[in-house]
Amino acid sequence: MQQAVSRADEILAEASLVTLPEVYARLKAVLEDPEYCMADIVEVVSNDPGITARLLRVANSGYFGLATQIDSVARAVSLLGAQEVHDLVLATSVLQSFEGMHNDVMDMHTFWRKSVVCAIAAKELAVSCNVLDSDRLFVAGLLRDIGHLFLYQKAPRLSLQAQQLHLQRGIPLHQAERSLIGIDFAHVGAEAMRIWGLPEAIWGPTAQHVEPSRAGDEEYVASLVHIAAVVADSFDAESPGEESLRRVSEFALRTTGLLEENLLSLPERVEEELDKVMGLLRTAA
Repeated sequence: MQQAVSRADEILAEASLVTLPEVYARLKAVLEDPEYCMADIVEVVSNDPGITARLLRVANSGYFGLATQIDSVARAVSLLGAQEVHDLVLATSVLQSFEGMHNDVMDMHTFWRKSVVCAIAAKELAVSCNVLDSDRLFVAGLLRDIGHLFLYQKAPRLSLQAQQLHLQRGIPLHQAERSLIGIDFAHVGAEAMRIWGLPEAIWGPTAQHVEPSRAGDEEYVASLVHIAAVVADSFDAESPGEESLRRVSEFALRTTGLLEENLLSLPERVEEELDKVMGLLRTAA
């Protein structure tokens, strides 16, 4: 067990070394100021040529279907809004931080596709449940699996063994990781997000989404992320809605009040948005 604990400490230390680009820190500081204005966002974005280019490409992408060309940062920010700009900068910042990972460690396209599925599903569920801050659920869903990037970088052999244990014996993946590595992907990812300065409202429930009954005051959001994660993990199954129903925690269903028909229809709703959001992220990268 001492070896597992030591390996967990190494992974957490690795997570602490990854930092998001300075532009995200500046944008976050602006948005945390209760007196910020859109001009403050425009100034931050305009001072980063890379983000400026991404923002303009996104604003002119087919996702928005605008008839006129958006040729200034001010118009792009006005069109997208503060939350959309934040989510775009955060998503591309995380992508940038891990762009050096080799595909022989993890198929990054598959990883981000599943992350986007989870993000869309989380937001759709939040809307269905009348959660006001549905954009927070999109970010939580997008980043809920980020801990696996650290696990596969620092402990690839043990991570693969945990995956095999999960598939062969039906042991929940987070439990297999804890037994072999000393920590699970959800807690690694949450620690990274905490270090990056993301709000606890995102990393708190993300840490507990594998066991939402332990999330305390955040059990409702953790339950939504849990359900979205199950949908993402079973999205490519022959009957993804039925597969999700079998694997979702009863606690999460009771807590959210979601019905069977909500889960059965969710994969189809996600499918309608998936190509658009994936295209948006590729445009932003």
